[in-house]
Amino acid sequence: MTGVPRTLGLCADDFGLWPSVSRGIARLAHAQRLTVVSCITTGDAWRASAPLLADVPDSVEIGLHFNLTEGLPLSTELARVWPVLPALSTLIAQAHLRRLPVDALRAEWQAQVAAFTDATGRVPQTIDGHQHVHHLPQVRDVVVQGIEQLLPAPAVRDTGVLPGPGFGIKRQLIAGTGGRWLHRELLRRGWLHNPALLGVYDFVDPDYRGWMQRWLRALPESGGLVFCHPGEIDAQSAGDAIAAARQRELAYLESGAFADDLAAANVKLGRVWQRGVTRRSSAG
Repeated sequence: MTGVPRTLGLCADDFGLWPSVSRGIARLAHAQRLTVVSCITTGDAWRASAPLLADVPDSVEIGLHFNLTEGLPLSTELARVWPVLPALSTLIAQAHLRRLPVDALRAEWQAQVAAFTDATGRVPQTIDGHQHVHHLPQVRDVVVQGIEQLLPAPAVRDTGVLPGPGFGIKRQLIAGTGGRWLHRELLRRGWLHNPALLGVYDFVDPDYRGWMQRWLRALPESGGLVFCHPGEIDAQSAGDAIAAARQRELAYLESGAFADDLAAANVKLGRVWQRGVTRRSSAG
């Protein structure tokens, strides 16, 4: 294939959730099969796993995967309100009813950022949310205010522009629960963000390669970011709801087939962050 290659950012979410997941992601990062590693800092596995990222190539950015739905809060302030972090459906409902404990959420943001900085020696290079919570009402106010305090300023995952293929309802839900608002806010502020977001599927289909091939075909000329969830699985993490999907994703992303698919689509891995206006959100 000839012509100028399109650029794909590839972000592995959930580093720090389980040691086994972190090991798989770190292996991909060192092999330069990723462009971003997004880290959950709320559990014990984070501090144990963080050294795996100490010498990743400069082409791989390390960011914060702000977590409000998995495990336990990190801050005492939020733990007083939520001893266990709520399910996503509960968080979405409370956010849209404007009933979230904003002061406690602000303390939780600060605690998660501090845990990241303490373990890595630097502020996050990127910001996003576990299950996209960073774009929810009230949560996003905390996140935006928190980002204003970070220097150098991180890039932010834009969840408002979600081209196909497939899972139109799921993509509409992501955009509708806060993604479109976040997209407008990122443009208004001129903050670095991805031109488009791909990677939505059900974690059940065993043909992850087929999904990646479709995402590569749907990748805009301006580039885009695919979020993924690769990882090893062991006895500790075997109960993870998407354990099988993590293994499939890791196997494919490590394989020659992934490199072949990038070449066939005339796509290269790289940073895709931009400040300019992107096309209107597409989630249908």
